[in-house]
Amino acid sequence: MKILKDSILMNSIMKIRSLVMLMVIICPTIKLNAQELNCKVKISHTQVQGTNTSVFETLENAINEFMNNRAWTNTNYSQNEKIECNMNITVKQYSEAENRFVGDLLFQLIRPVYNSTYSTTVFSMRDESFNFNYKEYDPLEFNETSMNDNLTAMLAFYAYLFIGLDMDTFSPMGGTEVLQKAINIVDNAQNLGDGGWKAFGNDRNRNAIINDYMENSMEPLRDFMYKYHRLGLDMMSEDTEAARKTITESIELLNAAHANKSLSMLPQIFTDFKRDEIVNIYKGHGEQEEKIKVYTILSNLNASQHSEWNKIKK
Repeated sequence: MKILKDSILMNSIMKIRSLVMLMVIICPTIKLNAQELNCKVKISHTQVQGTNTSVFETLENAINEFMNNRAWTNTNYSQNEKIECNMNITVKQYSEAENRFVGDLLFQLIRPVYNSTYSTTVFSMRDESFNFNYKEYDPLEFNETSMNDNLTAMLAFYAYLFIGLDMDTFSPMGGTEVLQKAINIVDNAQNLGDGGWKAFGNDRNRNAIINDYMENSMEPLRDFMYKYHRLGLDMMSEDTEAARKTITESIELLNAAHANKSLSMLPQIFTDFKRDEIVNIYKGHGEQEEKIKVYTILSNLNASQHSEWNKIKK
């Protein structure tokens, strides 16, 4: 994170992360929590019949502790600064004899909006290859350089993804160093044997998501992250018209990312979970020319949501 960048405005956003680092330097006696995440983990196992449910409860507790009780970076976070995220795991198959879990993960990264009670979804997607082995009460241990467990590799990947994406919304490409750790996990997990890690295996898998996001040609997408959230949503309470125009400019960046790499699914994924939010920003607000521009871009990026984008023009 670029410390004190845009500091005048950041000072007002719930003790922005970079400002806390300054507090640590000035007031080393202040005790802060190092952990970055406030991650709510839920495991659904209704599809699995005839199994002792204690293993799912134990696993849920273990994942909660793994995500939330570990310091993933060197940045200090106070309790009310922690990054909000949800991980909803659905177990579709479970073999007690093999300690094998087959399922998927629906995750969501959430960010508060300045001077409001509103929170925005920064990223959300379903990982359809959330498969792993876990024996009840075994400790979850993770080593970045020696990776031999798929569960902890996936959890660490998402921890770094959440933190890095959150940082990108507060300063331009502010999460680069953390997101590189997610790439390193992908590289080191190639021999684990489970799905989600291979290049070209799936255009929405973990490999595709992080490598597309960090590719040089997709820099407009990362610019979108900062401009849309920090200069757009965060400024709505101060100057709604100017903030909306900035959001329009950020949507043009999303379109530029799509033009640079048309096969990437990221621009479409962003419009999927940002759909209702974007519609509400423009519906009944703004100049018609601006609304038509946004409608045209979004229809090109995600034609499946055409009926929703139509609401923008009203």
